[in-house]
Amino acid sequence: MRIDIVTLFPELCDSFLSASILGRARAKNLFEAHCHQIRDYTTNKQKQTDDYPYGGGCGMVLYAQPVADCLRAVQKQCADQGRAKPHVVFLTAAGQPYNEETAKRLAQYDALTLVCGHYEGIDQRVIDAFGDEEISIGDYVLTGGELASLVVADSVLRLQPGVLAEEKGYQDESYWDGLLEYPQYTRPEVWEGRAVPPVLLTGDHKKIDAWRGQQSRTRTRLRRPDLYERWCETHPLTELPKWKRGENMRLVKTDEQWERAAALFAEGRYAVCKDVCTPLYLDTLTPEHCGEALQLDRKNGWAFYLHYTKNAADGLVGVCHKTGQIGHLFVTASAREQGIGSKMLDFARKKLPEHAHPTLTVLDTNTRALALYRRMGWHPVGVEAVYDPATDATASVYCQELKLRYEAQ
Repeated sequence: MRIDIVTLFPELCDSFLSASILGRARAKNLFEAHCHQIRDYTTNKQKQTDDYPYGGGCGMVLYAQPVADCLRAVQKQCADQGRAKPHVVFLTAAGQPYNEETAKRLAQYDALTLVCGHYEGIDQRVIDAFGDEEISIGDYVLTGGELASLVVADSVLRLQPGVLAEEKGYQDESYWDGLLEYPQYTRPEVWEGRAVPPVLLTGDHKKIDAWRGQQSRTRTRLRRPDLYERWCETHPLTELPKWKRGENMRLVKTDEQWERAAALFAEGRYAVCKDVCTPLYLDTLTPEHCGEALQLDRKNGWAFYLHYTKNAADGLVGVCHKTGQIGHLFVTASAREQGIGSKMLDFARKKLPEHAHPTLTVLDTNTRALALYRRMGWHPVGVEAVYDPATDATASVYCQELKLRYEAQ
C-alpha cells in the first residue's frame, strides 16, 4: 500500500510514520509513505497558502490551487508506479465519523491520499474536485488536520499484512468485531493489593475466552451502548448448537425434579442478583423459598422444564401458555459456554406455538443474557420494573427489568 499525506507540516507527519511499529514496518517496505509540503506547490513569491474567506468571518482558508497541484503530482507518481488513481480523503470537521469499519475499508486501497486541513479549512472547490470522501475523527476541534491524518494512517497501516506480528494482534482489539476490548493484566499477580482475576491464571483457555467475552460485552454495554446495540443486531445466532447424545429436556413433574428445579432457580436468581441486591434479599434466595415461588407460578399456568446432560439436570426454563411468557432461564455455572442456554430458549419458544411473539424479562445488568436474547431475535419493547435503592429496600444498585419480545429473524 502507498499512503500520501498532503500537509503544511510534512516533517511532523513523517516523523510519526518513521517511529515505533509503523517505522519498523516502513523500513521493511511493508508500505510506502510520502508526506508532501503544500507550500512547494504555491505560485506566489511569498509561498502563501491561505487567504481571508469570502463573505467574511474569522480565520484563513487554504487556497485550492496548491492543494490541487499537489494532488495532481501524487496522482502522476502513482500512475508512474503502475498504481490505480489514489483514493483521496480530506480530513475535515464536517466529514463522516471515523470508525474501525472505515479503517478496514480504506485499508483495501492500493493508494490512499490524506489531505490535512488547517486554519478555517480548505477551499470547498478543491474538495469537490478531488475528494472521494471527507472524514472527521471526532466531535471536537483541532488546530489542523495533521493529527487526524495520522490517526487514520495508523489505524489503516496497522491492518496491512506483516505490520503487526500476527493477525490476531488486531482482530482482538477494541472495535474490530464491534466490541470494546477486555481488560489486560501482566506481572506481578498482585500489585498494591490488587490481584489479577483468578481465571486468567488457570491456563484453561476455554474459561479465559468466556471471561474475556463477558468482559467485552459488559464494557461495551456500559461505556458504548450504541456499539453494543449494533453488535447485537449484526451478530445474530443463525445456527444453534446441535443437541448432543444424552442431552434432552424433561417436564418437571416428580418431587425430585421439583427439588432440583428449586435449587437451580435459587442458584440462578442469586447469580443474577448478587451485584444489584442487598444481602438481606439475597439471604431469602434459598431452594425452599424459590420452590414455593415455582409452585405459585405453576398454579398461575406456568410449566417448567429441566435440561439434562447424561441424566444430570443442569438447566431450567419456564413457559406460560396463558400469557406467552418465558422465564427462569438458567444454566448452572459448570455447564455454561456449551450452547445450552440458546438451545433451551429455542425449545421454550417453540413450546408456545400459539403465541407468535412471546415475551420475557431480563435485568439490564445481565449482559450475558441480553446478548444471547438479542442475537436470537428478541427485542426490547419496554421496562417491566425499576429497582432503585432510594425506594426499594431489596436493591443495592439502580437497574431496570427490561421486557423483550420475540421477532422472527
